Amino acid sequence: MNTDDLIASLADDAAPALPRPARLLGLALVAAVAATAVVFALLLGSVRAEVTNLNGDARLALKFAVTLALVGSAFVLLATLAHPERPRPRAFAILGVPLALLLGGVLLEVAALPAAEIGPALVGSNSLACLVYVPLLGALPLAVLLTALRRAAPTRPALAGLAAGLLAGGIAATAYGTYCPDDSPLFVATWYGLSVGLLALAGAAAGQRILRW
Repeated sequence: MNTDDLIASLADDAAPALPRPARLLGLALVAAVAATAVVFALLLGSVRAEVTNLNGDARLALKFAVTLALVGSAFVLLATLAHPERPRPRAFAILGVPLALLLGGVLLEVAALPAAEIGPALVGSNSLACLVYVPLLGALPLAVLLTALRRAAPTRPALAGLAAGLLAGGIAATAYGTYCPDDSPLFVATWYGLSVGLLALAGAAAGQRILRW
């Protein structure tokens, strides 16, 4: 071994070991879910009886399929953006999974409902509550995820923050879905979509400020 190799080896040994982004974000995800559970218990208290037994309710099952697909796809995207290299455009295609599920549900709902029932299904009975509770449930998870991202190396801080907001929004929407009685895909697309969008915008704004190198 020559002198240069020896110096490089000693430098590598002396460098602090940083956690891998996927492992770091995995731990952050667990903490974010736990934080959401605590906030849910304080704000809302209990889940709907229907959640423990879906009873063949396709709309309720689809709602959770969409929110959980958002959690999974946003986590994969966030783990990709946490690396220092620039993400390829196709990395964002994974968000098409929850979008495709939701779009399919909306199309089926519109085809099945009489025209007079489409408006009420879209408005539901808890639209304002959805816009309030989903961001409230997602605020602490978003803070947890952004804190974890500060120990990673995202080169696109706004996009990384946006992905963190989507992940926090997916977690919050899943939790709120256990309480909210509005299961129509039209309602989910509109009000859950707006609520998650608020968290995504908040994450992008925060990421731009706190995730810069």
